[in-house]
Amino acid sequence: MTFRLNNGIGFILNRTNTRMKNNLLHHFKDYDVTPEQWAVLNCLWEREGISPKELAELTSKDQPTTVRMLSKLEKKGFITRQVNPNDNRSYLIHLTSEGQELKDKLFPLAFQALDKALKGIDKKQIEEVKIVLNKIFNNLD
Repeated sequence: MTFRLNNGIGFILNRTNTRMKNNLLHHFKDYDVTPEQWAVLNCLWEREGISPKELAELTSKDQPTTVRMLSKLEKKGFITRQVNPNDNRSYLIHLTSEGQELKDKLFPLAFQALDKALKGIDKKQIEEVKIVLNKIFNNLD
């Protein structure tokens, strides 16, 4: 029995993920936001004032990677780090007005990128794929 790499689910998932991230990056190029930074901003648009550890968990990234992303977002003026009033050894992440304004600019672009990726695919099929991918994810816990 032989294993054909280009027919393996891991290969297909990785290849698709790479192409989806590149597509999103292309849509966001005018705003200098990466897909990974988009994920962090998305979490903050839903709930500000959370710790880097919480952001790492929400975005499925490790803490060092998350801290590097936060540094870049801070340099771009999209977030601030404020000392946690309950624990001055840690800090909480808040959006700046520029970071908040990005939401209205990036959401339409994200939907354009997603529409391109899902063109010609039935909504029921999309939901089925999500279920299967979540099962695979949970199986590997």
